Amino acid sequence: MPRIDESRPFIPVRIAVLTVSDTRALADDKSGAALADMLASDGHVLAGRAIVTDDVALIRARVQTWIADPEVDVVLTTGGTGFTGRDVTPDAVKPLFEKEIDGFATVFHIISYAKIETSTIQSRACAGVAGDTFIFCLPGSPGACRDAWNGILKWQLDNRHRPCNFVEIMPRLGEHRRKS
Repeated sequence: MPRIDESRPFIPVRIAVLTVSDTRALADDKSGAALADMLASDGHVLAGRAIVTDDVALIRARVQTWIADPEVDVVLTTGGTGFTGRDVTPDAVKPLFEKEIDGFATVFHIISYAKIETSTIQSRACAGVAGDTFIFCLPGSPGACRDAWNGILKWQLDNRHRPCNFVEIMPRLGEHRRKS
């Protein structure tokens, strides 16, 4: 059970949401809407929201723009993590990672397995750090987005979470670049 230290003040995180889909628009983007609603209801700031088609160059360009934006702390992508020919989100985003967060995929699959059993292996959910920005690539289903948010991200993006969380290390993500 996650532990929250209520004696600490909450620090909102600025999160951008990117939906990757050839068929969705903002009006019918259930996964992006779910992520935006969850992060806002948990006190975070929606720093941006966009939809791009399943195209490596478009995905990478949008994520790079948010990595370069000092007003974005976290990028959440939804969609394009499967195995079909159009599922290219990890292929577009992983080259941007300076460091991968291997444990994210592991924990995501554990949570997912409890709900959809072996079908979880059809997801290439992944996460990493680029610049001073955390990036999480989630499947395109609203259920998978809820599982990732409620089971992992809600806690790791809350600075009050104990024993540790991503928010506490955000100021130190780029320290290797500042040393030179």
